[in-house]
Amino acid sequence: MCSDVAMADAQQDDDSVDTGSPDTSDSGATAGTAVRTGSSRTPPADFHDDSGEPPSKTSAPAPGPERSARLGAATRVLATFSWRLLLITGAVVVIGYVLGVLWSTVLLPVVLGLLFSTVMWPLARVLRHVNFPPALAALTTVLLFLAAFIGIIAAIAPPVIAQVNDLADGVSSGLQSVQNWLTGPPFNLGTEEIGTYVDQAINSLQASAGSVAEYALTGVGAVGTGLLNLVLALVLTFFFLKDGPRFLPWMAAQTGPKAAPHVAELSHQSWRTLSEFIRQQALVGLIDAAGIGLGLLVLGVPLVLPLVVITFFAAFVPIIGAFVAGGFAVLIALVSDGFGTALWVLAIVVLVQQVEGNVLQPILQGRGLKLHAGVVILAVTAGTGLAGIIGAFLSVPVAALIAVLYRYGRDQLDGRHPERDEQGRVPELVGDEKGARLTMSKDPVEDPAPR
Repeated sequence: MCSDVAMADAQQDDDSVDTGSPDTSDSGATAGTAVRTGSSRTPPADFHDDSGEPPSKTSAPAPGPERSARLGAATRVLATFSWRLLLITGAVVVIGYVLGVLWSTVLLPVVLGLLFSTVMWPLARVLRHVNFPPALAALTTVLLFLAAFIGIIAAIAPPVIAQVNDLADGVSSGLQSVQNWLTGPPFNLGTEEIGTYVDQAINSLQASAGSVAEYALTGVGAVGTGLLNLVLALVLTFFFLKDGPRFLPWMAAQTGPKAAPHVAELSHQSWRTLSEFIRQQALVGLIDAAGIGLGLLVLGVPLVLPLVVITFFAAFVPIIGAFVAGGFAVLIALVSDGFGTALWVLAIVVLVQQVEGNVLQPILQGRGLKLHAGVVILAVTAGTGLAGIIGAFLSVPVAALIAVLYRYGRDQLDGRHPERDEQGRVPELVGDEKGARLTMSKDPVEDPAPR
């Protein structure tokens, strides 16, 4: 009986706690502690730091309840992309290193051979159509172009040799004019002072004779390497012209039937881009050479034919090549005919280059290469810094090929399917163990139904 009464009293005490009845043992709670009395609660007190200053308010909003989760998700995404970026950067560095090692011995002759092939292929194709064997057509084409190049050199060499003495006399008179100019106002330098500066220049040159000899030997080695690469490029050109139509099926066969349409289309676009570059720059060079050559002929400047040839070939280095060729023309005019003629030549060069840059280049680049003038200048600058003159020559074609790859990948991501023709057909690899060839699919290729 007593135990039942005790259990009833304990149950009554538990009920009083669950209903929120205040516990008498907490009656001595300190001030500032929120005391629950049923559903009511005292307001929180303001936070005071040790300085005793009243609390301040910030204009920043209070954090939302999902900030932490979103921050964690963003951090995970950033970490994933950072690892991918590091892997891609490492791959690019390794590929760049390998390309740099193989550049002068393997890649340069191959690239030059491809460019030469784009120039010679139209003639080789005509010879094939008139029943020339492939090897004979390729050999005939290479020999004809070599004969044309040697003929150009033979044509411009005699005028240069014949007018060397006149140019030497012009240089002497030009230096004398510079000396007279320095001795007059505003410089008013004496003859002895000029002689002192000349002697200092000569002594400096003699002191650096070892470096000059080293540079000369390096230049001789570079010329030898360049000639070797040129011969190798001509040999590769012969094989490209002879076996070129078989390279594309071979490449497609190495990659498999799924990648064959993309290999075929990318190869076609790359070849078309290189051919378009050669045609465009040849047209620009021809117009530049004709305009500047006509002006030099009217003004009576010597070495017109060599300057015309230099202007034509300099056009294959877009934008910068024209300035260099124009500088040569102005320099020859200054040495041979004086300051006034040089100004007229400069005006002619600027006029021709303005017509080229503002009329010809936008039309041609918009139709073919689709490269902005700023991209062209940056490509030429980078190529010159990395590989000198040959880098300046190859920079724009390389930039155009990179642009082709970028646009092709972009079109694939956007679902445009650049490998398909107007009827929706794609290049298809067919054959057996005896050989393979590329042909167009019989039926249009349809996109798979969305899931």
